Amino acid sequence: MNRLFLVPLVAVPVVAGFLLAPAGAGPSQEARVARGKYLVSAMSCNDCHTPVKMGPAGPEPDLSRLLSGHPESLVMPPAPVIPPWPWVASVAATMTSWAGPWGVSFAANLTLDKETGLGTWDEATFFKVVKSARHLGRGREILPPMSGVIPALKGLTEEDAGAVFAYLQSIPPIRNRVPDPLPPEAPATAPAAPKAPDATASK
Repeated sequence: MNRLFLVPLVAVPVVAGFLLAPAGAGPSQEARVARGKYLVSAMSCNDCHTPVKMGPAGPEPDLSRLLSGHPESLVMPPAPVIPPWPWVASVAATMTSWAGPWGVSFAANLTLDKETGLGTWDEATFFKVVKSARHLGRGREILPPMSGVIPALKGLTEEDAGAVFAYLQSIPPIRNRVPDPLPPEAPATAPAAPKAPDATASK
């Protein structure tokens, strides 16, 4: 068969497929997940939501617990007492728990586990949390250190925020119930200053 005749035969299905593709079709799910993974890495989400373990070269992310938050099995002792200045916070060795003037916060489980993670969330819930900076989009304000990341999340386009959620949906669910945050302790009452001696008592 003439090769010049073959070219239009091959081209017809390609052109037809292009013409039949939905107008304005967005990126594929695979592309969205890849984009979300890139954004999660760029925003350093793993720094707090993936527990750190000791490896051959020192501390490293425990990828077997990817984005599963503060380990349920790690019950933290009372946070160290920090002087008023200049230190303001302390952090667990796993990098998943932080203590400061706001109390004690624990990194959330971002996997799809339905009981302990985001398994019951949809994109609308995720967007609401990001835009409101409140727990579940309606509760308390997001606590440090996550509160420092909220401005970057709010700056994401809806498409990029959806890509982040698509990536979170793609990772394996891990059952890990993260503790509720602890309120700040009441400051210790300073001892009363000793009274000055009464100058008239000796007269």
